[in-house]
Order: sequence, then structure tokens, then C-alpha cells
Amino acid sequence: MNMKEAKVQLKQTIQAYLARDAFGNLAIPQVAQRPLLLMGPPGIGKTAIAHQAAQECGIGIVAYTMTHHTRQSAIGLPSIQTGVFDGKEYKLTEYTMSEIIASVYQSMERTGLKSGILFLDEINCVSETLAPAMLQFLQCKTFGNHSIPEGWVIVAAGNPPEYNKSVREFDVATLDRVRKIEVVPELSVWLSYAEKNQIHGAVTTYLMAHSDHFYSVSQEADEKRFVTARGWEDLSAVLKSYEILNFPVDEALIGQYLQEEKTAEEFSSYYRIYEKYG
Repeated sequence: MNMKEAKVQLKQTIQAYLARDAFGNLAIPQVAQRPLLLMGPPGIGKTAIAHQAAQECGIGIVAYTMTHHTRQSAIGLPSIQTGVFDGKEYKLTEYTMSEIIASVYQSMERTGLKSGILFLDEINCVSETLAPAMLQFLQCKTFGNHSIPEGWVIVAAGNPPEYNKSVREFDVATLDRVRKIEVVPELSVWLSYAEKNQIHGAVTTYLMAHSDHFYSVSQEADEKRFVTARGWEDLSAVLKSYEILNFPVDEALIGQYLQEEKTAEEFSSYYRIYEKYG
């Protein structure tokens, strides 16, 4: 599905997961709330729609990129404690609170929002040692001995294996614990987003005439060439800034955002015409 449809799914899921029955309990118990898994190519807006959905639903969001985490930072660090059993004193191993779980509580205190999205990006690139803990988290909503607060919805994202060599294929046990949503780039949806977010006119009018240049990824052995929705949006921002500062915009600058030679060359020519005639 496209990103607009995915955001609708996400918002409906949030509303369903936060709904409560006549007794004030969650209508869908937290243990039965399957995390959403947004799976799709890089740079199409998976992270963006999570932030948009949180804002539009009036809830908080805490985002983490899982490639930055080890098993220790996810489940917490060991701490030696003392306990007494049957009249004898023993040393016990307990764990500090997970950095990720702690960030959710810190967000609640900082914003005053008691519900939110815990967004875990690149979830299928976790290390081998962290993978078992992630499986437990998707099922039980806990890292170590600590669970996410009630009212927080887990949303994860990842890229298919053809876009990332570090990807770990999910097994059936993992897939049976999530709601997998396949997302794809679609220009018409992005142009609607572009209008609302004042994307540079040169970008939108060029793409209207060259829809096949909107998104492409080519990973050959000796070279990677790609153009993404993220690249177009970031290029728009730098074009606006350079125009205000009266800095020259050349093909080299454009090529830093559109890393596909032909597209960068053609947009550069188009931009010079747009700059002159508007």
C-alpha cells in the first residue's frame, strides 16, 4: 500500500489499541496488541508517517534506530543486589531499566502525554545477541523485567533485504507477532504531501513531468545509484535556503541529494530554466 493508506492504518490502530471498555480497561489487552511493522524501501517516509500519526492523534512519540543498540542497552545492565532466602543471605543479579523503556517514561514526564508511539527503526538489522530480546519484546512488550507503559503502541520499520545487506530475515515466530504492512513509494501521494509542506516548486513541477524520476534504487557491484522521496524533500530545503542567501545552485550540489547522475543532470538543467522563468 502507499504511504497515505499506511498512515490511515496506523491511526486506526492507535485508536483501537487505546480504546477502553466500560470498566476503563483496554478493549484490546496490551499483550494482544500486535506491533505494526512498516516494511518498505528506504527514504519513502516510514518514519515521517509515524511522527505525523502521533501528532494528529495527540499522543507522544519516542523513536529509536535499533542498529545503534546492543543487548545491554536494550534490556539494561546487570546490578548485584542482596536477598535473604530461608534465613541465608545471597547475592542476586538484577537489571537496570532499559534505556528504551526509560526514554518512554522520560517522554511522559517531559510532555505530559500518557499515551504514545514507541517507534523502532531498522528493526530487522539488530545484532545476533539482541534478536532474542527483540522477539520477547514484540510478544510481551518487555525488555528484561520492564514493560512499556500501558497506552503506548509499538511501531517498527525496516527495509527489505535487497536494500540492506545487514538485514536479518524474520522467521515465522517473529512475523506471527506483528502486523506487517508492505509500503511502496507513490508520486501522487507524495505530491499531496509536498503541497501541504511547501516543497519547492521546481521539485514538484519537475516530478509532475518526470514521474519515473521520483524514486529509484540501483545497487550494482561497483556503484550505488539512488533517488528517494527523502532526497527530493531535503533538496527542496537546501534550494530554498540557497536562494535566500543568494548562493549558486549547481549540478554538484544537486547530485549530493539526487545520487543518480542522469536525474541530477536533468533536474539541474530544469532548475536553471525554472530559476529564470519561474
